[in-house]
Amino acid sequence: MTAPAALDRFDLAILDILQTDNTTPQRVIAQAVNLSAPAVQRRIQRLQNTGVIRANVAVLDPEKVGKPLTIVVEVHLENERPDRTAPLRARIAAEEAVQQCYSVTGEADYLLVVTVASMTDYQALTQRLFEGDDNVRWFRTSVALECMKTGLRVPLDTGPSSPVGQVNAA
Repeated sequence: MTAPAALDRFDLAILDILQTDNTTPQRVIAQAVNLSAPAVQRRIQRLQNTGVIRANVAVLDPEKVGKPLTIVVEVHLENERPDRTAPLRARIAAEEAVQQCYSVTGEADYLLVVTVASMTDYQALTQRLFEGDDNVRWFRTSVALECMKTGLRVPLDTGPSSPVGQVNAA
């Protein structure tokens, strides 16, 4: 694990705004955090260069682009040795339908979140990922019935006593 980046109250305030809407103009961010627009621009560039900001993306509605099924897949392996898991990990990384993959503790070894258009597409996906891999003991499928919450927002300490909460108070 890498050490957390050294972030001051201005960085945290900027990140909080960008997580809500990364198209917010830098002059608006500057006004909100009491910095100049060039200072905000430099900070955002540094946050991108250091990997704190990993990507600037559009969040799509899967249903509106023809991928209405969200499926959570629990994968159970025979052996967790890196040489045995590398082929599966490579297939998962290359598979566009896999939105998220976590190596986890507990009974399962991996949890995948996938988005597909149909169960036929899901069946084809499982064949691509798991068929012929003797290290995959079994996998369990859970189909999401309803999306109650989704997002990638990282909680930042922005309460009134936090440095972020004090940015506008200064």
